[in-house]
Amino acid sequence: MTGKLYGVGLGPGDPELVTVKAARLIGEADVVAFHSARHGRSIAKTIAAPYLREGQILEQLVYPVTTEESDDYQGEIDAFYEEAAGRLAAHLDAGRTVVVLAAGDPFFYGSYMHMHKRLAGRYEWEVVPGVTSVSGASAVLGTPLVERDEVLTILPGTLPPAELAARLADTDCAAILKLGRTFGNVKQALQDAGRLDGAWYVERATSKRQRMSPLADVDPDTVPYFSIAVLPSQSRPPKPKGEVVVVGLGPGSRDWLTPEARQELEAADELVGYSTYLNRVPERPGQRRHLSHNQVESERAAFALDLARKGARVAVVSSGDPGVFAMATAVLEVAAETGDVPVRIVPGVTAANAVAAKAGAPLGHDYAVISLSDRLKPWDVIAERLAATAKADLVIAIYNPASKARTHQVADMRDLLLEHRGPGTPVVVGRDVGGPEEEIRVLTLGTLDPATIDMRCLLIIGSSQTVVTDAGVVFTPRRYPTT
Repeated sequence: MTGKLYGVGLGPGDPELVTVKAARLIGEADVVAFHSARHGRSIAKTIAAPYLREGQILEQLVYPVTTEESDDYQGEIDAFYEEAAGRLAAHLDAGRTVVVLAAGDPFFYGSYMHMHKRLAGRYEWEVVPGVTSVSGASAVLGTPLVERDEVLTILPGTLPPAELAARLADTDCAAILKLGRTFGNVKQALQDAGRLDGAWYVERATSKRQRMSPLADVDPDTVPYFSIAVLPSQSRPPKPKGEVVVVGLGPGSRDWLTPEARQELEAADELVGYSTYLNRVPERPGQRRHLSHNQVESERAAFALDLARKGARVAVVSSGDPGVFAMATAVLEVAAETGDVPVRIVPGVTAANAVAAKAGAPLGHDYAVISLSDRLKPWDVIAERLAATAKADLVIAIYNPASKARTHQVADMRDLLLEHRGPGTPVVVGRDVGGPEEEIRVLTLGTLDPATIDMRCLLIIGSSQTVVTDAGVVFTPRRYPTT
């Protein structure tokens, strides 16, 4: 009959924190195994010493290496675990009860787990939990680890500093183990995450050699492996006031989304926007999306600002460039009423530039940008501006030319411009530029048919100098003739 394997947790250091069950099993065991470095000292054996009895077989499992500086660290350590498991298996096969000591808890960054993986499928086993070093550190600090809905994150100090910093910045409370040689990186990560001021250092918690202090005051050269960094409950600094970033998506194609815009969209906690535009943004786990229809710009802006007041990082999405007949003005207008939320604008490729690039370079000289929508300004103002730009011989980029509810504006614009421009004036019509139904047409002002124009179109009306080549390329020379 084979023996039984026990993984026994001993707690963080104080022998009186060993559980009653653990103490009994240690005293009853035929074989007590413990790990140590090559110097032979074992913290686990020291903790368990009061519970050992004469006549027990002590199996000392000596690590061949203790750091990953060896060229074949993983190979050496795997071979060690196989050899150690073989030694314990021989005792179990002989019918002996084997207790493997584990400082803290056997399954909490403990060496016992490597024995368990190799032996549990072949022998009867039991794991006895122990008080973890995290609990011990919290106890000696006299401060709760977590309260209410706070989140506790356990991290190994061996993680890259950038990853450590990212995880520390994103949690309420944390414990970082495996310090020693990693302490410098851990301290830098806490600094980068803005959490250094709230961090505590605890060394050999609950033992006679325990030491604790604010982590910022610790000399890295004095830090042993058996130490822990703790960000306890309520150590997180107040969440900074949120902000609103108005992001231009460009006219349609993902290829026209700038790296800055993409970065802001990925970093945002909340996305707010007209559903058609917001649906163009890939979904990211943990990010919330707030869709609305196209006629509520002020309400959308107020909603975004309110989210920011609660600490969120909000991206308001806008087609094209947010500062050209888009959401930037709406957000800034509402934000100006209170002035308590910072607003940034991230530019995007606007439709006029996208259409011009597809046609050639019709905006190569002075030009004006006019919206035909009379929803927010009267038609008389629009007509007056069209006439003024036509008289000034400017190229004109026309936004919002028509919609289902606005059907007369294109014809009225054409007739008004023909009072000042010849019927052969080049006109570029771009529809759904950057989208799946992209279309670029080059025609003349005299042949412009209003029935072919809808809200997805942008028009560029040439000046007297705009040229259309035999290949259909449109450009406006930079040099203007003198009289």
